[in-house]
Amino acid sequence: MADDLSTPLGQHTKHKSSRLPALLPGGIAGLLALCLGVFVVWAAVVDNPFGGEPVAIVATDARATPAKKPDEAKAATAKTEPKVEPKAEPKTEPKAGTATADTRQATAEPPKAPPAGMQSVTIINGASGTRHEVLVPAQGSQRLALADPKLLEATRHGSVPRVSLDGGRPLTAYARPIEPTSANANMPRIAIVINGLGIGAKTTDEAITQMPGPVTLAFAPYGTDLERVAARARADGHELLLQMPMEPFDYPDNDPGPQTLLTSLAPEQNIDRMHWLLSRFQGYVGVANYMGSRFTASDASFAPVLREVAKRGLMYLDDGASPRSLASQIAGANNLPFAKAGIVLDAVPTPNEIDRALARLEAMARDGGVAVGVASALPISLARIAKWAKSARARGFLLVPISAAVVRPKAG
Repeated sequence: MADDLSTPLGQHTKHKSSRLPALLPGGIAGLLALCLGVFVVWAAVVDNPFGGEPVAIVATDARATPAKKPDEAKAATAKTEPKVEPKAEPKTEPKAGTATADTRQATAEPPKAPPAGMQSVTIINGASGTRHEVLVPAQGSQRLALADPKLLEATRHGSVPRVSLDGGRPLTAYARPIEPTSANANMPRIAIVINGLGIGAKTTDEAITQMPGPVTLAFAPYGTDLERVAARARADGHELLLQMPMEPFDYPDNDPGPQTLLTSLAPEQNIDRMHWLLSRFQGYVGVANYMGSRFTASDASFAPVLREVAKRGLMYLDDGASPRSLASQIAGANNLPFAKAGIVLDAVPTPNEIDRALARLEAMARDGGVAVGVASALPISLARIAKWAKSARARGFLLVPISAAVVRPKAG
């Protein structure tokens, strides 16, 4: 210590700790070389092609039976499975008229029958004309046929109804038959049409389910699944109508929907829109107006449309809402099967008022031999109409589809 204190600054060049910094680089290099050598030896000895890959740890059930070793599994199989030497069978060509294994299998497996309470029907796509099978409930006692390709014409919007080459008409082909009895011939006829279906799934389902077969169902052209629900309604025995949107007096504040027939359009434009509407689904006996107080009062606009309806073998139903409608005169001039609703059954949607409206409908049928009533698919309307229909025959009235209530009015 004393020597250190007495030694002049800068004169003592050798220090005891001066070796450590010199040894550090060599020691680190030796350590790295050792690690590299260990890694090379490990990589050469250990056969692990996935070394260095990410590893996922999955919990397993410790109670599971451990897999048997290959020798043990082979021995266990030998104990349970007897050794059978395969026998070579000579190849022979099948004799004429003899079923092979493939043909026997095909013959032994017929097409599966539809589930109970369902039936398979063929639907024709209105836009493309393609056909496909669907299952629909088989609830009705009188199932009606679906669209007939002979009664369809291709347009740029899809298939639309037409009179077939042999003179067949959609009105006749898709009508619900009425049993021809002497009692039926003398009974006043009442037709009821439920409007506005096809848009609300629940409402449409309730109408198809609750209404008896002779009640006609009218579908708006804007539903997303019209082909299927129309097929179901037909399978349940209902005649169908297509509701055609027409211009009301307060249009466009009151807009019936896309492709509405307008007085401001040329007849060719309205016919083109009409084809779009007619192609939404198939199997209907005719068309009915939806709104249309202004359109049905214009002979220049309305007459070409009704002539097109007659040309395609359909009927026309006037809902009776507009006293200015020219439907009766135009239909008579063009020999168009025509019907007009005499009363809106649920104009006041209460049980008592609907019952009173049904009584007035009976009086109309008794006086004129036939009467037509329309209603919406309100739950109260469906319930009262279903109850009335159960006792209609007992009171001397025949509930009929709309095709059985058409008349051919005189011109003017």
